[in-house]
Amino acid sequence: MTGLFEHIQEAAQAIRKQWPGQPRAGIILGTGLGGLEADIDKEAVIPYRELPHFLESTVPTHTGQLLCGTLSGVPIVAMEGRFHAYEGYSLQKITFPVRVMKELGCTFLIASNACGGLNPQYNKGDLMLIEDHINLLGDNPLIGKNDDRLGPRFPDMCHAYDRELLRIAQRIGLEEQIVCHKGVYVAVTGPNLETRAEYRFLRLLGADVVGMSTVPEVIVAVHAGMRAFGVSVITDMCLPDALHPVSLSEIVAVAKQAEGPLRKLIRRLVVELPR
Repeated sequence: MTGLFEHIQEAAQAIRKQWPGQPRAGIILGTGLGGLEADIDKEAVIPYRELPHFLESTVPTHTGQLLCGTLSGVPIVAMEGRFHAYEGYSLQKITFPVRVMKELGCTFLIASNACGGLNPQYNKGDLMLIEDHINLLGDNPLIGKNDDRLGPRFPDMCHAYDRELLRIAQRIGLEEQIVCHKGVYVAVTGPNLETRAEYRFLRLLGADVVGMSTVPEVIVAVHAGMRAFGVSVITDMCLPDALHPVSLSEIVAVAKQAEGPLRKLIRRLVVELPR
């Protein structure tokens, strides 16, 4: 039987057959960043179904293909569509593309997501740079036998979100007049949105926003020795005493409004990645 390490090699080889580039960064185009696809000079577009051991994205807003090329002149690979625990997938399989990004040569992971705002000082359409996270998924992608070729048994998460990348992004936000809060992201499984009591609980824990992704990918990135950056688009406000029902169409509409500033932020960040 082959293991995770061999599966990573197989997927990376399949990509290299279609694209020989050496990417510096892997980007996860979450809700709100899908439009970045238009900014990428694509040299290869590979549907996930053509890649060994990749999952199928079942979320309507996630296309399900790997984009290989350059962004602002920097070689990158980008996931146009990610995977989630609520789709019924294990965290090990959800994070498999991050492992492949590392194997292809990526030293940076840039992940975006849509989220609900718990901090009353935030507004719909604002961006939040993730400085830390809370994992309430009830699982961890590193559970199981550790392969030392992929990373250490006990990776340290003290600075899971790279401090230098955060400083660069904050400066870019100021220069471009983009609202960029900095705060804590809590991951829950979904797919339902939370109750009033759960929002109160999450806020008491110290979370500023809540979402259903990103944390597993960042854990694996840190395990693999990558430098991670995360940014959230606040698509709805989760204030228990002023709560009202929200639909997917509303969430997508707000994410679209924030897409321009977010694309600008990522385009500049990629150019200024540390050497």
